[in-house]
Amino acid sequence: MQFKSMIISNIEVSPGYFKMRMTAPPAVRSATPGQFIMVRVRDAIDPLLRRPFGIFDLGTFATAYTDCGTQTYFEILYKVVGKGTEMLSTLHQGDHLDILGPLGKGFMPGDPSGEKILVGGGVGMAPLYYLAKEMVKTSKVRLFAGGRNKEDILCITEFERLGVETYVSTDDGTLGASGLVTEVLEKHLSESIDNKTIFACGPFPMLRAIAAIAGRHDIPCQVSLEAYMACGVGACLGCVMKGRNHSNETPDYRCVCKDGPVFDYRDLQWD
Repeated sequence: MQFKSMIISNIEVSPGYFKMRMTAPPAVRSATPGQFIMVRVRDAIDPLLRRPFGIFDLGTFATAYTDCGTQTYFEILYKVVGKGTEMLSTLHQGDHLDILGPLGKGFMPGDPSGEKILVGGGVGMAPLYYLAKEMVKTSKVRLFAGGRNKEDILCITEFERLGVETYVSTDDGTLGASGLVTEVLEKHLSESIDNKTIFACGPFPMLRAIAAIAGRHDIPCQVSLEAYMACGVGACLGCVMKGRNHSNETPDYRCVCKDGPVFDYRDLQWD
């Protein structure tokens, strides 16, 4: 669906990182954790392409402007890295954005029994919050959050308010454990691997390391990939990954936008 959404708030949650809340039309209210939207930053040729953003949260708040007294909203989490996101960061309450969504395939929570392990890095935390919000209703959830420094650790308080047990690590040791988040994850799994499922989103090197960990321990694992996208619907083939059956003789490519962004780690080639 293509729709216009009004900005409710656009707040800097950490230096260079913003969380934007927007009004949600009926199409977005049915979004599942892990799906994303494509945002036209402004009504002009430049920048030409939409930007993809995972859905951070979906909910309602009280308002005096609707007959029922509540308004449905959704949120995105983004980092200012270029011209498009720089423009987004300057927008204010009452501004409108042109949006496509919800798009892609989200997470499959599966059996509610057992422990759900979420692993996120930077803006990879975005789809994990909405996922945690749904899973804590029936499952025990742990979060492993990593970043280069403390400024890359986002929205931990929001996860803790859900009742999620959180573990934090930074490369430089400025917050939580010192080192990679995958090292903290490995330490936790060394204690027990029984009845656990991993859900991860973040930079590709982190996801590749998590896929290797899941393979060694034979743990179910779903990963949400980040990719540059031009269309968001599988038409441009600009965000392809090699599938597990890929070879020079029999190509097997998966579109991150259409076939994902969430994949079973066994369905991809990580080399």
